[in-house]
Amino acid sequence: MEGEEVAVGQYPGATKDEALAYFARKFEDIVAQITLLEQRVEAKAPTTDMRKTIKHLREQLSERKSVGDVHGAERRLDALEGRIANLEAAERAGHDAARAAELKSREAIVAEAEHIAGEDPASIQWKTSSARMNELFEFWKTAQKSGLRLGRSTEDALWKRFRSARTVFDRHRRAYFSQLDSTNSAAKAAKEKLIAEAEELSSSTDWGFAAGEYRRLMDQWKASPRASRKDDDALWARFRGAQDKFFAARQSINAALDEEFSANLVVKEALVAEAQSLLPIKDLGAAKKALQPIRDRWEEAGKVPRADMQRIEAGLRQVEDAVRKAEEESWRRSDPEAKARTNSALTQLESTIASLKADLAKAESAGDQRKVRDAREALEAREQWFDQIQKAASDFD
Repeated sequence: MEGEEVAVGQYPGATKDEALAYFARKFEDIVAQITLLEQRVEAKAPTTDMRKTIKHLREQLSERKSVGDVHGAERRLDALEGRIANLEAAERAGHDAARAAELKSREAIVAEAEHIAGEDPASIQWKTSSARMNELFEFWKTAQKSGLRLGRSTEDALWKRFRSARTVFDRHRRAYFSQLDSTNSAAKAAKEKLIAEAEELSSSTDWGFAAGEYRRLMDQWKASPRASRKDDDALWARFRGAQDKFFAARQSINAALDEEFSANLVVKEALVAEAQSLLPIKDLGAAKKALQPIRDRWEEAGKVPRADMQRIEAGLRQVEDAVRKAEEESWRRSDPEAKARTNSALTQLESTIASLKADLAKAESAGDQRKVRDAREALEAREQWFDQIQKAASDFD
């Protein structure tokens, strides 16, 4: 109670004033601790030991071993308890928000790991995904080491999901690369076989056959599955090397032959010019007689360089085609059966035309315009046919 006198203790060997000053200092010490606590609350310092401090200060005040405004000090402690309660509530809210953020972060790590583990092994980018899975594991370890605690049950559940995702991912990766190794081995074996055939052909001098075989081997190579890039590049270099060896040898031989055939080309160009001087064909018999010795010398001249073969052959063929066409035209003109058929057709048309003229005159006399029109159209058609056949018949003369 206010104004109540309470015995606070004894201070032997001291005067009354000295004893009073001693117990007053003890109260000042308590007040100093209250003030310090008020400053901590004002600064929103962690509330970890604040309630313990208040309890200790109340115990000191209740012991009545100090001199001062005890009730005033207790009222200050009462006020501090309310402020501390508010501060604790704010701390709990902050802690809950931080825990929620930490939980969200951990959940994101787990969800991404599960997404990666759930991708199709046939289309996943293993290098990129493996690196990312390793990053996620490092994120997890950092969170475990320095992140906010989420509670054992929550952390165990999240870790179980994360570990399961990593296990599935690793299993898929091992299976994929095992299959890839198997496929790579099969591809290498198939291409080694093609290389063996290509290398065996590389020394062949059967140029046409070997070139055809190389085309076949190339088609098979293109249809074969690819090995790893490194292996496939090495295998292709060997295969291509065998091809290059063969074609280089063939090119060397062809070059030598082309040089040998250059002289033949000069002869055949002169023969082409001589043959083409027979054009156009005016006297078939003379042209045929002149062309035969040209052909004989042509055969004796021999081969020409490959690059000129088509051009030089076409030059002589032009003259031969002209002679053959002249022969066909001559035969057509002298064909007795064709001539007889033409004359028979002319005779029949003459009879038909005469009959149609009579029909036309009769229709005109009768004034039947429809019959006149029909008879005239039929007559004009037959007369056109007659002119065409008569012109053809003149070719037999």
